[in-house]
Amino acid sequence: MAGVSIKDDVREFLTSRRAKVTPEQAGLPTFGDKRRVPGLRREEVALLAGVSADYYARLERGNLAGVSEQVLDALARALQLDDAERAHLFDLARASTGPVRGSRPAAVSKVRPGVLRILDSLDTPAYVRNARMDILAANDVALALYDGILDRDHLPLNLARFLFLDQRAPGLFLDWENVADDAVAALRTEAGRDPHDKSLTDLVGELATRSEEFRTRWARHNVKYHRTAAKRLHSSLVGDIELTGEAMELAGDGLVIITYTAEPDSPAGEALRFLASWAAQHADVSADRTNTS
Repeated sequence: MAGVSIKDDVREFLTSRRAKVTPEQAGLPTFGDKRRVPGLRREEVALLAGVSADYYARLERGNLAGVSEQVLDALARALQLDDAERAHLFDLARASTGPVRGSRPAAVSKVRPGVLRILDSLDTPAYVRNARMDILAANDVALALYDGILDRDHLPLNLARFLFLDQRAPGLFLDWENVADDAVAALRTEAGRDPHDKSLTDLVGELATRSEEFRTRWARHNVKYHRTAAKRLHSSLVGDIELTGEAMELAGDGLVIITYTAEPDSPAGEALRFLASWAAQHADVSADRTNTS
């Protein structure tokens, strides 16, 4: 993100979304014309949004400051944005007015004791991360599932940095491409919410400098809400396992709890029960060693 302005982000986001909508999808006639650009032309977006072509051209140059909600809504409809993309457009418009001091706290780095107790009460893998994708805490079953990659003594671990800079990542996440896409979309969403977060800016700058895979994905300007997703992982304890990841926001804390579940009578469910049992025995052994030392 270093050297990239809010105007650049607005321009590239609107241009990329415009390129994804065909005239046919928008219900516009084409008369068989050969188009020099993918997707809609600026004039067509303006027509669909009910604004002048000159006005839309100004918006696509990155000038969203002061644009009304009605115009933003019209743009979202014209570009057929989903809920996450629409929210991102509004975030960019707010950011275009300039930084609002104190409007958002820095990324949370502490987890409340009550939340830690929730993690420990679950017999399924669970961890807590902040908006920057720092894993701040994890229960014993998650430590077992993540196969030595998560270590309670070495948290936080940044999931995005692990995905793009650690050679072990594709061996853990069997659908690495999808997981990587989702991670970048999550960071892009957060960057729209708070483009003045220096710690996030530094993280994105580091990843963009060191990883071509990250840089390519970041340039796509994709955003996404992360609520539930199928995840295939590999663990030395249980082999390949397919789970359902669920994200639950702790809105007042700025944190997200991620849990992995499976159908109770499925092979994955049996594997999770084994992991929970193994983790409990391992925790008991560690506690005994601590008490006798």
